[in-house]
Amino acid sequence: MAKSFEGGDAQRRRKTIFEDLSLNLQERDFVTILGPSGCGKTTLLRLIAGFEKPDRGKLVFNGNPIKGPGPDRVVVFQQSGLYPWLDVRHNISFGLRNSTRKVDWKAVDEMVEAVGLTGFETYAPYELSGGMQQRVALARSLIMHPQMLLMDEPFAALDAHLRRSMQNFLIELCARFETTVLFITHDVEEAIVLGQRVLIMGSSPGRILGELDSREVKPLGDDIIDDPTYRELRRRAVQMLDSQVT
Repeated sequence: MAKSFEGGDAQRRRKTIFEDLSLNLQERDFVTILGPSGCGKTTLLRLIAGFEKPDRGKLVFNGNPIKGPGPDRVVVFQQSGLYPWLDVRHNISFGLRNSTRKVDWKAVDEMVEAVGLTGFETYAPYELSGGMQQRVALARSLIMHPQMLLMDEPFAALDAHLRRSMQNFLIELCARFETTVLFITHDVEEAIVLGQRVLIMGSSPGRILGELDSREVKPLGDDIIDDPTYRELRRRAVQMLDSQVT
């Protein structure tokens, strides 16, 4: 698969984002893509989401070519994207508004409980912390029962303590709902502790440098840096990323 964009210079030369990139995801995979800014991580996510089309090659999901966005693939961005005029309950239910069925309020309330926001149903987004806003965004996505969750650095704006809490929460939530996840990040620790598979991307053009199996890393905790498996995976990830620095 290949993708390029028209450049911003006077000659309007096209810039190659990636060339001959290949990616395979299995059902219920939790895959993190780790790479520096500008390597094409977000572009890849947008292609899988159906927001853009490749210049060459194709993307197939469950045996069908991806021709555009669909409810089987839902994106969670860095900003929660909540509607400020709606409370928690109605923001979550918005994920069902495009359905021909009536809103199942029992399902909404069950999702509120699942993301730990019972008691906050009538709160507006501005009354919630950043982590709570992202929980609402996750609930709004999961209530649609997508087969794949596409996450574009959703915790990047959170402080370290809150980010760790949300990472633990995401692992538990995705295991409960058995959702396939593709998670974009530029943070080495986040990529390793979240993903079962870590794909390292290089740039100019974007490509997969290597893959790490991080399933043996123990659950997140303050002593994660003392885990020998984590330390070895981190060393290998940093080595691959450093190989791109000239």
